Amino acid sequence: MPYSRLMQDLSHHSAQIVLSTIQAELDRSGGGAAVAVVDHHGELVALVRTDGCPLPSINNAINKAYTAARERKPSRDVGDAARQDHFPITNFGDLRYTGWGGGVPLVVGNDVVGAVGVSGLPEADDVALAELGASALAGTST
Repeated sequence: MPYSRLMQDLSHHSAQIVLSTIQAELDRSGGGAAVAVVDHHGELVALVRTDGCPLPSINNAINKAYTAARERKPSRDVGDAARQDHFPITNFGDLRYTGWGGGVPLVVGNDVVGAVGVSGLPEADDVALAELGASALAGTST
């Protein structure tokens, strides 16, 4: 019998939960950043750019989310492994891969349904915000 697996899809509603959670924290703190939410393939579902966001952060947020979704782990972990193993990240064959922190998988049940990427603040802050958004989605239906 062939193996089949049904994947949950990330809905726009669920992407908005992630975005609004992070955006509320950015509004509270006055931080300027881009927040990207992608599906499990790494394709963009939703994006917000808050006031004060550096323009390069838009693509960086999308690429962080893309990397986390494709590899099913935080973008920083991909970068750490590449640095430790002296493995050029370009060897993935896709220039969208990045090793900067701030991309975090979105997990519902046991499935990675997408990822969130945050860029524009110091890396530790990007990571903390992405984790905040991911935790807001955990346990909800997509």
